Amino acid sequence: MSKMFIVSAGILLAGLASIFIAHDNEAAAAEWSVALPSEALVPVVEDMRMLQDRELSLTSKTLSEEDTAFNLVASKMKSHETKSVPQHVVDNPSKTVKATGYTAGIESTGKEPGDELYGITFSGVQVKRDLYSTIAADPKVFPIGTVMFIPGYGYGVVADTGSAIKGDIIDLYFDTVDEVFNEWGKQDVEVYVLKEGDGTLTEEEFAAYNNQ
Repeated sequence: MSKMFIVSAGILLAGLASIFIAHDNEAAAAEWSVALPSEALVPVVEDMRMLQDRELSLTSKTLSEEDTAFNLVASKMKSHETKSVPQHVVDNPSKTVKATGYTAGIESTGKEPGDELYGITFSGVQVKRDLYSTIAADPKVFPIGTVMFIPGYGYGVVADTGSAIKGDIIDLYFDTVDEVFNEWGKQDVEVYVLKEGDGTLTEEEFAAYNNQ
């Protein structure tokens, strides 16, 4: 054999090999094209993702609105419960008064923490917000020691007086100024007198109401 023939045969074999390799690559590409989306499907996939994101967003918004609605209903139910009058209270004498709110602080009493009489009522009892709370009233209308039910506030015991508390006005004790404004403000309310006071109230008598 001549050298020219050997070279030609080598070129022929190389060409055949490249054909087979190209064929294998095309087959592999065809196989992978089944698993991967084609360029034409990319927009469709993106649209599907956008729809899924929108559905998730709407679901989240719906849940948020449901939570808000639930909290609103719960708040209204709680408000209704506190403003309802217990059956054992209804049959007692009632009177419509103007009710305001006050604290033990300087904005209401002119006293600050550390003052000797800070938080001390006219009766000598310490102010307290509890099942039975200390309230202020005109002793000519509601003597010290009078126990009443105030719808929306609860039970109050007249323990204090005030220069602006004259006639059919009562002042309800709250722990903070925020509570005064957010929970009460100023209201006309029908109160129910459970017990008329005798003009006195001791710390022991007041504590007994909350310990019963």
